[in-house]
Amino acid sequence: MGQNTEKKWYRLDNAAKIIPSTARGANTRVFRIICELYEEIDPEMLQQALDETIVEYPLFNCILRRGFFWYYLEDSEIRPVVTVDCLPACSPLYYPDKKNLLYRVCYFKRRIVLEMFHVLADGTGAFMFFRRLVTRYLEIAHDFRVDASFFDSEASSLEEKMNDAFRHFYKRGKGLKQLHELSSVNAYQLTGEQDVNLLPHLTEGCVSAQAFVREAKKNNATVGVFAVAVYIASVIDGMSEAQKKRMIVISVPVNLRQFFPSNTARNFFGVIRITYDPQDFDGNLSSITETVDRQFKERLKVDNVIDNMNSYTALERNPAIKVLPLLFKDLAIQFFDYNAKRGVTSSVSNMGQIRMPVETHGFIQRFSGFMTATSQQITICTFKDQMVFGEVSPFSTHRVMLSFYRRLTAMGIPVTLSTNDHDRQE
Repeated sequence: MGQNTEKKWYRLDNAAKIIPSTARGANTRVFRIICELYEEIDPEMLQQALDETIVEYPLFNCILRRGFFWYYLEDSEIRPVVTVDCLPACSPLYYPDKKNLLYRVCYFKRRIVLEMFHVLADGTGAFMFFRRLVTRYLEIAHDFRVDASFFDSEASSLEEKMNDAFRHFYKRGKGLKQLHELSSVNAYQLTGEQDVNLLPHLTEGCVSAQAFVREAKKNNATVGVFAVAVYIASVIDGMSEAQKKRMIVISVPVNLRQFFPSNTARNFFGVIRITYDPQDFDGNLSSITETVDRQFKERLKVDNVIDNMNSYTALERNPAIKVLPLLFKDLAIQFFDYNAKRGVTSSVSNMGQIRMPVETHGFIQRFSGFMTATSQQITICTFKDQMVFGEVSPFSTHRVMLSFYRRLTAMGIPVTLSTNDHDRQE
């Protein structure tokens, strides 16, 4: 009897369906997570840790294929190989004419790096995998075992890890009307000198988490609210009087696992949009913070979160779009994406406090995260007292972030700044 060589395939989750069609230029739709240790990385031990960890996440070892109506994921036997981190940051992972994995694990000196195409997972799902990988590497490198109960909150079957939570929790909602509402504001757009090679540019600013939290409390704000408020003020710093007639709209990803019982490692996030009229700014940060805080509380009400989640299923379930061949779906999705982007100035994503087993704390200095975007995206990662702001932008200048860091410094919060712009002095 011949061997059955038929490969398993998986539908893309509802958030992932728009990713392949919208990956263009510097917006490769690749995100980057870094763990910086206090010691140099051993590549052989990292390879062993990867070989053992990926077994728990078989979906990550798939390749992306084009169907007649939709993209889909197909099982692959390609072995992920650890490499030196030598490519430009957030380089493309998906090539239509190649069968390659949609993530890479790299190292450079003291850094372990995971880069992943957003089709596979969101930041939370990727951190599930990355947390296990880093933990296993340290176990191998230092011959110890962490308390297994640490991972109990993430313990789940392979089926649950690969579950499409959007489909599971979907309830009929406002659909395309919701998407139209998201693009109804013609927001202020950040501009700058674009990289001639269409490469993303990164900055990494590290501050004391305790100092940042103290300043947030002084302003009666949470860390997330305070970060968005300071960022909005930094955007206003660079606006002309004419530009201040347009609204600033900050997109803030929300981990839907906080609202629904799911341990999926795939995409399961929503987005809230925080709007602010620059003409309301009186020079005091409180005039921004109070507005941002009020909108956070309103947007994060359960009913509003559910409406937002349902919007991600709109393109898949719309009867007119469902029957279109993939070629035309790509064009339709690009149209919706373009209009949605017109309604957003920038994005700020707070990953919160990164949890790691206590046995590993003495070996880890900090974490950082980056997500490519058509404009500018900020990802905040906190580990112990190290709070890192990771910025990705298609622009080779960083006016807004430099203003952001100047504001923090003026508050008495020192900033350690680094960038991948080796040939440029700001």
